[in-house]
Amino acid sequence: MHFRPAAFWFPRMAPSDSPTRPSDPHAMEGRIMRRCFVVAAAGVLCALVAGALVGEVAAQQRPASKPEASQAKPEGEMRWAIYVTLAPQWFDPAEVMGQITPFWVLYAMHDALVKPMPGNLMTPSLAESWTVSPDQRVYEFKLREGLKFHNGDPFTAEDVKFSFHRTKGAKILKEKVREITIVDPYRVRFQLNEPFPDFMAFYGTLTTGAGWVVPKKYVEKVGDEGFKKNPIGLGPYRFVSHTPGVELVMEANEGYWRKVPSVKRLVFKVVPEPTTRAAMLKRGEVDVAYMLDAPQALELQKDPSLRLAFSGGIGIAAIDFLDMWDPKSPWADKRVRLAANYALDRRAISELETLGASKPTGSIIPRTFEFALPIEPYPYDPVKAKQLMAEAGYPNGFDGGELHVTPPFFSRGEAVMNYLGALGIKFRMRPMERAAFFAAWAAKKLKGVCVCGSGLYGNAATRMSEIVPSDGTYAYGGYPDIDALYKQQAVETDRKKREAMLHQIQQTLHERVRFAPIFEFLWPSGIGPRVEEPALLLINPYPWSAPLEEVRLKRK
Repeated sequence: MHFRPAAFWFPRMAPSDSPTRPSDPHAMEGRIMRRCFVVAAAGVLCALVAGALVGEVAAQQRPASKPEASQAKPEGEMRWAIYVTLAPQWFDPAEVMGQITPFWVLYAMHDALVKPMPGNLMTPSLAESWTVSPDQRVYEFKLREGLKFHNGDPFTAEDVKFSFHRTKGAKILKEKVREITIVDPYRVRFQLNEPFPDFMAFYGTLTTGAGWVVPKKYVEKVGDEGFKKNPIGLGPYRFVSHTPGVELVMEANEGYWRKVPSVKRLVFKVVPEPTTRAAMLKRGEVDVAYMLDAPQALELQKDPSLRLAFSGGIGIAAIDFLDMWDPKSPWADKRVRLAANYALDRRAISELETLGASKPTGSIIPRTFEFALPIEPYPYDPVKAKQLMAEAGYPNGFDGGELHVTPPFFSRGEAVMNYLGALGIKFRMRPMERAAFFAAWAAKKLKGVCVCGSGLYGNAATRMSEIVPSDGTYAYGGYPDIDALYKQQAVETDRKKREAMLHQIQQTLHERVRFAPIFEFLWPSGIGPRVEEPALLLINPYPWSAPLEEVRLKRK
């Protein structure tokens, strides 16, 4: 099954009569959304599981072979302006914990047994194939032979087992695995404690980093911190240097098994300010500028030498009421949380943030995910919101305490503050650096509410895994009945029964107003004139450039 590419070039429009959005944003939203991608994730996942149950899952791409000598040598340097600081933790697959942004680096320097690639969300990569036992308790992978890490160490099953055991995320996945057996140097077997239908959703997508492989001997020699300083992988690009807060430099691995990269050197430049990212693109200092604000996007689209590409759709922006689990907090009252939902003009926030491209939603699960229950957002109704506040005993609002925002989306937090401020709810925004934010969020140190985002891969169950069950990495509380149902669905092998359970969980979350979902996040990125292929959403859904061996500059 093939996906339709999801990134699309944004047509130049007549000058707007507004500095922040086009004169008819609702009409433009319709044009954008009609051209947005349709993800058939459910079909792919079901087809893979069904195929695995009857035998071997073979590579669905062209057969892998060693790069041919006739392929053109890599040349040139391609530069990205990225919007967050590159944390050294991102250089190590073991450090992936419920986030998708580290895969910017992992797709370059590392490789996985199975991973999302163009046309297939579960593409055999370091594994040539895999089999699943009839009782769904044993998964066996046949590895590619003759591959070497960037330092020359051979790739074997020892590295696969070692990489799985050292991963710090993937709690649910690791609990399900009873034993890993090395059958021979190129065959590894995972034995589960019980049937786990989502084994491949956790291991073979971007839900965790457990299937991304590092060299056992090298890591044991240099240690975890040494590995972050000089990471070694199997990917299409080798680590060259990292200047914290400035840039990451990588060079082509000409021995990469899949193909020789076209571009010799990749540079990821850390540029937190969107205006600066746009200016660097216009000056030719970078070739791709990720995640532009609406004003910069509108300005760039007037330049005939530049292109805009919208991508995303996997991330959901939502309010998480962190203090709702404290019975003394106003947020413990369902009516207050419901008032917050009615107080948000989601369409206006989308227009301000993303030129209307981000579709308002009533769920924390993307509509395109397997097992997603479509839930429409609450309408914008400030009158009803105020009525609910009065019924709850807060006609004049209250002190909402701290408002946290997933960096760098602080303007989104300001919009939420303004809408909830109309109800008399006063906040103090507390900006944090991205790595510090995620550490504090996971350590349960945040207070108040959080305008958070989740881009966790897979399906409805994997998306909920870190934020809905009581023991989730980013869950500050939970419901016993939902916890029990979540555990029950995780071992249910009947797809229809499992879907019913997951739909019930989503409906219950909606009825209890657990979150205030805002929109499915799509954003504009700028593409410079030197770029032939930016590889934006060649993998669908994956919102950034990948696979990076596919990026190309125009040849002179």
